[in-house]
Amino acid sequence: MSLTPQDDRVRPGRRRGRTGDRGRRRHRILFWSAMTMAVVMVGVAGAGYLYLRHLNGNIKKDDLNIGDAKDRAAEPKANAAGQTPLNILLIGSDARDSKENQKLGGAKDTYNTAPRADVQMLLHVSADRTDMSVVSMPRDTLVDIPECTDPDTGKTYAATTSTMTNASLERGGPGCTVATWEKLTDIHVDHFVMVDFAGVVSMADAIGGVPVCVDADIYSHTRSGHGSGLKLRKGTTSVKGKQALQWLRTRYGFEDGSDIARTKAQHMYMNSMVRQLRENATLSNPGKLRALAETATEALTVDKGLGTVTKLYDLSKELKKVPTGRITMTTMPWVYSADGNRVLPKPTDAAKLFRLVREDIALDGKGKKKKKTTTTSSDPAAADDRIAVRVQNGTRSSTLGPVSGRASAIAGLLVGKGFDEARADSSTLLSEDETVIRYPSADLEGDAQRVAKALGVPTAQVKKSADVDGVTLVVGADWRSGTTYTSADDDDTTPKSASALNGADTKACMHVDPDYTW
Repeated sequence: MSLTPQDDRVRPGRRRGRTGDRGRRRHRILFWSAMTMAVVMVGVAGAGYLYLRHLNGNIKKDDLNIGDAKDRAAEPKANAAGQTPLNILLIGSDARDSKENQKLGGAKDTYNTAPRADVQMLLHVSADRTDMSVVSMPRDTLVDIPECTDPDTGKTYAATTSTMTNASLERGGPGCTVATWEKLTDIHVDHFVMVDFAGVVSMADAIGGVPVCVDADIYSHTRSGHGSGLKLRKGTTSVKGKQALQWLRTRYGFEDGSDIARTKAQHMYMNSMVRQLRENATLSNPGKLRALAETATEALTVDKGLGTVTKLYDLSKELKKVPTGRITMTTMPWVYSADGNRVLPKPTDAAKLFRLVREDIALDGKGKKKKKTTTTSSDPAAADDRIAVRVQNGTRSSTLGPVSGRASAIAGLLVGKGFDEARADSSTLLSEDETVIRYPSADLEGDAQRVAKALGVPTAQVKKSADVDGVTLVVGADWRSGTTYTSADDDDTTPKSASALNGADTKACMHVDPDYTW
């Protein structure tokens, strides 16, 4: 659900205009999704069968994951209480396929073109439902998009590398965006919710406005026509309707004018909106709620496993269990690409954030300490000197080149530990944020785990893969030097580069650029 005005569309060579376009959209999508859940939960819980069937007909459905099976993440295992975490990908489409969407979105030259996934947020609810983590991905992050097959046309889109993540939606639908996330993060996605422009204004009105704060009077407008038009007095203002849209669009006037500043403003908006949803009494009007239910369901596309009001209602009950103070908003750690016009996952930090979510570790640091588990294969390992290990160099990152000779160095280390069949494979240079050991079949799992134990690599980084034909160690960017591997598993703190913001923070206030005061 992109709400980009025409003057805020990304322009080539504008480094600061990239990251925030995506940020702005991603928080509107979570706003939309939370609103939708509230509307469905409160507004139609007592509705009659015929009306529920009518609302079900409003909701558009699509396949959850249309990527190649080999790129899919494994489902998480249940905890001791039999509970499993819940991962929902929230997608904001910049579709301009109606007059209403076009009016809200601007950029007339893009009318009726293929939609892009300009907002992407992974909402993770812990297995015990005590905390929630949200990870936003910049829309212009360069990623590898897996092979995807359009479920409607049967057209197969070949896998691509270094492609903007928002292009995934054009390759068969939201199921390709889900596939892209799973390939990048190795986090299993249970559901997706996709929305477009329509209804944002009425949704903001529904809860009576969202309180936002600026530290000075602001007018987001330039003589050349740039800016959202947001005009507020210093202090806290409850925004709704057009003004809410303006807040979510604003880049010019917030802090340094970058898209990161806009992302920060949207974090504040989202947290405030969630608090309002829990407290606001305007959602008790049945007539208004029914109108909202119509608007919300018409704007939604969800996976087939979530395609009824009843299922959305059940999901909303799960989300409601999490206290506001245990909601943590984050942005995927990123760095600019070499040309400054795109972004890339930040080496190590992004991988760490994904691991914390994957392992269901609370990003606010308040969760119960999880015991480190050791997975033991049912397949016994061969003797060390009989285990063949291919060692590859994956130390190249988005910001650093590969470490020359690294595969040979670690192969030599293994030989010194008794793995006589370890060999360096210098035929290819890979890029892996995290050191990983892959094996092709169950009969080699024990061998792979034995290699991991010898090097101190956690068993969570030992993975079955159809891409290898034997035990393969890829030395990642997290082990560029030395002979002792230090696992990121030893540190479960959220990276500072993730810009975490707590959902209960009521004191957050946006700094206004003095050039945009009035």
